Order: sequence, then C-alpha cells, then structure tokens
Amino acid sequence: MDLQEQLKRLFPEHEVSNEPEKIIKKEHLLFVQKEPIICKFEKRKGKPITIISGYEGGDEDFKILAKELKSKLAVGGSFKDGEIIIQGDYRDRIMKLLQEKGFKTKRVGG
Repeated sequence: MDLQEQLKRLFPEHEVSNEPEKIIKKEHLLFVQKEPIICKFEKRKGKPITIISGYEGGDEDFKILAKELKSKLAVGGSFKDGEIIIQGDYRDRIMKLLQEKGFKTKRVGG
C-alpha cells in the first residue's frame, strides 16, 4: 500500500488537485521618518565598513531594511545595537537606495 492509498483511507472526502497553489507575497511597508538616516564610513581591523544608524522605527523594520540592502548590494553585513553594518564602502549606493524608498539621508565621515 503506497502513501496515496493510505492518505485516501485517512481522508476519504479530500480531492487532490494538480493545480499549484498561488502564493501572494505582500511587500512590507517601512516607517519613513522625518529625521535623516546617518550613513557613515569606518575602518575596523583595517577593513572598510559602512554603518547605517538613526532609524526611529521598529527593530523588525530595520532588520528587513538591512536584509534588503544586503541582497541588493550583494554584500555581507549584520544588524547590531540598532545599526546596520555593511562590509565595504557603499555609502553612495546605499544613500541612493534609501532615497528611492523615501528616506532622508546624511553622509558622515570622509
């Protein structure tokens, strides 16, 4: 007795459909603040990093923004203590992406 027959015995009313389920993905709306997000450049252990801070919304929104920035830039990074840390100097590209989303940005350092 195969799996299909066992399932039919357990659930006799269930009808199997061959159509794939449609998954509707809803885009998450971020809180856009009036104050600018600070985008600064540092070197830690001799390696360049870009730090994004000053977001007033929830941590979950900031984590979603971090994930989106990392995937669009195809770089590594992390979210710690209310800051997004991106590996490399990507201030210009990050500021452009944030401005397209409606955020005000401020460039700090160098």
